[in-house]
Amino acid sequence: MHSFLVLSFLIPSLTAVGFYGAALCAAWDFFSGRSRPSPPEPEFTPPVSLLKPVHGLDPSSYENLSSFCRQDYPDMQILFGVRDEKEPVVEILRRIVRDSPDLDVQIVSCPSAEGANPKVSSLIQMEKQARHPFLLVCDADIRVGREYLRRVIRPMRGPEVGAVTCMCRSLSKGVIATLEALRESTEFCPFVLTAWRWEGMKFALGSTVLIRREILREIGGFRSIADYLADDFLLGNRIARAGYRVILSDLVVEHDFSATGLKALIRRQIRWNRGIRACRPWGYRGLIFTYGIPMSGALLLISGAAPWAWAVLGLTWLTRLLTAYSIGALHLKDRAAQRFWIWVPVQDILSFVLWCFGLFGSVVYWRGKTFRLLKDGRLVSPDPPSPEELPQEPTNHVSPIAVAR
Repeated sequence: MHSFLVLSFLIPSLTAVGFYGAALCAAWDFFSGRSRPSPPEPEFTPPVSLLKPVHGLDPSSYENLSSFCRQDYPDMQILFGVRDEKEPVVEILRRIVRDSPDLDVQIVSCPSAEGANPKVSSLIQMEKQARHPFLLVCDADIRVGREYLRRVIRPMRGPEVGAVTCMCRSLSKGVIATLEALRESTEFCPFVLTAWRWEGMKFALGSTVLIRREILREIGGFRSIADYLADDFLLGNRIARAGYRVILSDLVVEHDFSATGLKALIRRQIRWNRGIRACRPWGYRGLIFTYGIPMSGALLLISGAAPWAWAVLGLTWLTRLLTAYSIGALHLKDRAAQRFWIWVPVQDILSFVLWCFGLFGSVVYWRGKTFRLLKDGRLVSPDPPSPEELPQEPTNHVSPIAVAR
């Protein structure tokens, strides 16, 4: 029995070391540019419609949302979608519209409940106002530089490319936000890079999903994923399954974690974990072989602090910290990773605990509501909808708030 327990923790510890090595190799290939073709010439700048569903108000909402209005790009349309015109963020959006008199910027009212996923419900209604053949969907807590759209659109010159997506570096303040930022840059991004290198991109990330409108219609449109939790994953996955390429852009955008609290962090990460479990159930279970920090620590305790267990722990922790610092601090230039990379073991233990919670249960909390997650990834609301959430007649008009400049 004791030997079985030792092997149960020794094997995951050693496989985690292998995973860290694979992530380092993938990061080197990606950031060195050896696996990416040179940008096509002449420059490719087709018209693009940016769709940004917005819910809630954060301290940095103006800076995050207005960064998309400062693009060095010749022809773009920006649509901000809100479900309730009384939300406090609407005042911020009106200010952005007033501050951008030379841009095609609109606020679109999205009151209808077109599916269980509130974000996708807004996208369905916003697309009716989109004018251009390329659509860019992006979370509201993302901040970008002036060159963002020019760089993200580059791979779309090839007709075989169906989607482009981006990784993130963090903007964080406070202990809790720093832990979540470390998870994104030192845990999640290594997973993304490893998948990109060894499997190929078969998914997209919510920080950026740039798609061809004709391909979106080919896979059933936004409505085909209106009841699913992992909308960004599914958009990329269905595009890849349709035979098109999903490109991971060399541009890294910024993700604002400034409003993160402990309760929000726990609920968000459990929601992400249960969403991943629904999309890739065996892949999610296989993550046990990547948690080297908690596995090697448990191995040390079970072995009675045997010298060989100390060696395994030292090897595991060394390769984990090297991977975290190399990818998070050096490659992604994430400020939380640069300053607090030594906290990675704490973050890994927290992440492992939340991974365990993600193995079981079906309740997820999102945007102030409680949902039940079905095995196929669809969302079901256990509570009856309020009158405002009941389906309404489709509308093709822009709310009066859209024209207030």
